[in-house]
Order: sequence, then structure tokens, then C-alpha cells
Amino acid sequence: MLHLLYAVLLIAVSVQLSCFATSIYLHRSLAHRGLYLNPVVAFPMRLQLWLATGINAKEWVAVHRKHHRHTDVEGDPHSPVLEGLWQILLGNVYYYAREAHNEDTVKTFAPDIGNGWFDRHFFRYGMLGVFCGIALCMWLLGPVWGLVAFLLQAATYIFFSAVVNGANHALGSRNFDNTATNLRFVAWITAGEGLHNNHHAYPTSAKFSIRRGEFDPSWVVVKILEWMHLARPLRLAPQLEP
Repeated sequence: MLHLLYAVLLIAVSVQLSCFATSIYLHRSLAHRGLYLNPVVAFPMRLQLWLATGINAKEWVAVHRKHHRHTDVEGDPHSPVLEGLWQILLGNVYYYAREAHNEDTVKTFAPDIGNGWFDRHFFRYGMLGVFCGIALCMWLLGPVWGLVAFLLQAATYIFFSAVVNGANHALGSRNFDNTATNLRFVAWITAGEGLHNNHHAYPTSAKFSIRRGEFDPSWVVVKILEWMHLARPLRLAPQLEP
């Protein structure tokens, strides 16, 4: 019973760390350059994503930038408008991987990403990160519970990403005239990514919430990091009246 409790705790913590690392580091800082992060903060976030998901930052940024270039039209890597909502909710990892392995996409949309020493020698090898993550979970929880915990945290993170790429282009409210939507409850569990309509209106904003009642968890973290002189918002969207 104790092993189960520890496994659930590890899953919850790992998923949320990956969500915050994705939103703050990959999304706001790398992909859109709306936020400066001190390497002291950026490196642990990159390490978390490498160990928990095996994500290649260069590929992630390339796919995301292409999504913004061709939002819900021909060329969008993961549009529920083109592919269908359930196809994205259940198969988002396939659509992402297909585009991430497109060399033209990576060269065109992310030439500025993943050129550092650690990226070239370690972080580019996603499966190495996954195996290291599995080994770490097994060391913490034992072979069986460690493997189960790793697989469940990875599956949960993948599903959360699918919800943002799928549901947040099909369901929810809009503050602006674009094809993305806001789902406030999704924002709570995805470090703010559920405020997707706002983000598509102001892609380079380091803050996703723009109206009273919208909560962007990552913005709280960013403000704490800013107070510690470890982060600096570079661009912010205007705030709307209630």
C-alpha cells in the first residue's frame, strides 16, 4: 500500500513538473522568446523533460512554431479541425512524432534551438533520457512500481498535451477571433496551457491569462523566479477589462 502511495505521488509530481517545464521553458522561453530564463532554472527544466518524456527541445519547438504558422489549415501538424477531435485526443503523439521527424520542419522552424553542448551530446537522444528516467523510478520505487509509475506519468503528460492540441481547438470560450479556445479547468492542470485562445492572440506573451477569473499557474512561478532574478518577462499581452 505504501508503494502505491509513493507511486501516485511520484506520478502527480512528475506530471506537473513536466507541464511547468513545457509551458515555461519550451513554450514561453524557447519557442516564442517571450521570457528570459536564467540557465540555473532552464537546465533543470530541460533535464526534467528529458528524463520524464524524452522530448527533444529542437523538435518540440519546430512542431509548435509550424502549428502557429499554419493554425488549423493545411500544414498544421496536429489540428482537430483537419484530422478530427478524437484523432488528436487519442493519437496526438503520432501526429507530433510524424512532424518531429520531418527534417525540413526542424531545419525551417528551429535552426536556433538545440545547438548547445548538452543538447548535442545528451538531450538530443530522447530514448537515453527515457531509459535513465525509468532507471531512476525503479531505484526510487523498485522494479515493478517504478516502471508502472514512469509509464503512467508519461501517459498522463501525453494525454494532457493531446487535450491542449485537441480540445483547445474545438471546445471552450474565446476572448479573441482565432480558432483556439480557452478551457480554464485545463489551464489549472497544464500550467496555464488551457488558456490557448489568449496565447494564439498574443503568442509571445509570457503571461497567458488576460482577464479576471483566468488563472495561469506558470505566471505565478515566473513572478517568483523574477523576484529571485532568475527570469524576466520580455513581452506581455494587454489585460482585458472584466
